[in-house]
Amino acid sequence: MSNHTGRSYFILLGLFSQSKHPTLLCVVIFVIFLMALTGNTTLILLILSNVHLHTPMYFFISQLSVMDVMYISVTVPKMLMDQVMGVKKISVPECGIQMFLYVTLGGSECFLLAAMAYDRYLAICYPLHYPVLMNYRICLFLASGCWFLGSVDGFVLTPITMTFPFCRPREIHHFFCEVPAIMKLSCSDTSLIERLMYLCCVLMLLIPVTVISSSYSFILLTIHRMNSAEGRKKAFTTCSSHMTVVFLFYGAAIYSYMIPSSYHTPDKDLVVSFFYTILTPVLNPLIYSLRNKDVTGALKKMLNVEPVFQRT
Repeated sequence: MSNHTGRSYFILLGLFSQSKHPTLLCVVIFVIFLMALTGNTTLILLILSNVHLHTPMYFFISQLSVMDVMYISVTVPKMLMDQVMGVKKISVPECGIQMFLYVTLGGSECFLLAAMAYDRYLAICYPLHYPVLMNYRICLFLASGCWFLGSVDGFVLTPITMTFPFCRPREIHHFFCEVPAIMKLSCSDTSLIERLMYLCCVLMLLIPVTVISSSYSFILLTIHRMNSAEGRKKAFTTCSSHMTVVFLFYGAAIYSYMIPSSYHTPDKDLVVSFFYTILTPVLNPLIYSLRNKDVTGALKKMLNVEPVFQRT
């Protein structure tokens, strides 16, 4: 790459160059980052420390929180440090590592959300066989498979993208090294990797979406047949929380990686990436905790806070 430009780094133009109040935006992002770390870490500690939360559903939620902590940590600290230090450069190796981690975590989360939907399908549609069908071994197998498939995506896309010749100015109109943003800097034909990326997206997005859609179709039918109003309410609350996370994550991912580049603009890409890279990790623990009595109860127990109103 250095043969084409004589430079071994990229320049991240980032979010702050587009803002009229970069200092205020920096503070807001830092607060969001702390909230994401605090919320997800608290959720992980609650699930680990409370025996009542040692179930497959909370095991997968803890895995999602681990991914979210890593996900936001891949991009935000570098972005904030660059803004504070007045530096916009990122070396080629750093860019490659950031891209690999980002793609790996994104792919892993795609499959994890599908595994979570499958878990809810078994729990609601086959409650009597659920302890056997979703035992600890199977949970570990599914979680490991999600991490493995995500890393395959990273190992495929990252080397191909980073070995393209870059003969244009190395200014990335983004706040991190995302694959589409890097491809725009190449002076060679990128149609092959675009097809490969589209194929990866079909595997990483459409297959999990199919699993999720099928699972929730059967879940809705089962909920409709339930005689217990309390059972219907509990099942619907649990599933609606998960579906909220699915829509937030997959909607942004499909826009970024499956919509043709002719429909993209740098400003739109920044907003969408900001949403699912920075906002989603802080929203996930709120979605899974605020509407969940088990989690709020475990939190009160951890903080030694007794409920104000006791049931008689």
